[in-house]
Amino acid sequence: MQLPAAPDLTDLAHTHAGPMHWLATATATAAVVALAGLLQPGSAGTTAAATAAAAPRPAAAPEAAGAAYPLECGGGPRTVAKRVSGDLDGDGNPETVAVVHCEAGSGTPPSGVYVLTRGKGADAPARVVATLVAPDQHRSVTELAVRDGAVLATLLGYSSLDVPRCCPDEKEQVSWRWKDGAFVRAGQDEARGA
Repeated sequence: MQLPAAPDLTDLAHTHAGPMHWLATATATAAVVALAGLLQPGSAGTTAAATAAAAPRPAAAPEAAGAAYPLECGGGPRTVAKRVSGDLDGDGNPETVAVVHCEAGSGTPPSGVYVLTRGKGADAPARVVATLVAPDQHRSVTELAVRDGAVLATLLGYSSLDVPRCCPDEKEQVSWRWKDGAFVRAGQDEARGA
């Protein structure tokens, strides 16, 4: 018994996909996706936009310029040299970390590194809640960042009083993380000059 010859499928119109075929397919797919989005059951009757609008927004980061820092400059001006912000204590609102030093005509003035939170009241200035580096430690800060809830800094310092104040000879990478109600420091000496 001989079977009839199979038809040549290359001659059928639907085997040659042209631009109109793909346009029709894309349009049909878009219509199905749009319809599925409209017909989705809402467990609480809310949409993603309504949920995002209802979520509380974090407050703006505290402004470093108006804070009262525990830094004595002998009546001279002080400078906020660096500032970064991020949520350090996990409450959903950002804190600001500021590097502040007295203005000096020459040399490298020591820096203080301070953590600021929002002041109490709508117009209250930011307030210092922690000192990470006190100016009497005679350190300056070259890099400052907040990553994953930790404060990261590069500190420069002096190995002795004989080292000129223009030229720090110690470099240290440090970090602080909020733990059990306080900032805990971790770090290591990266380099020491001769």
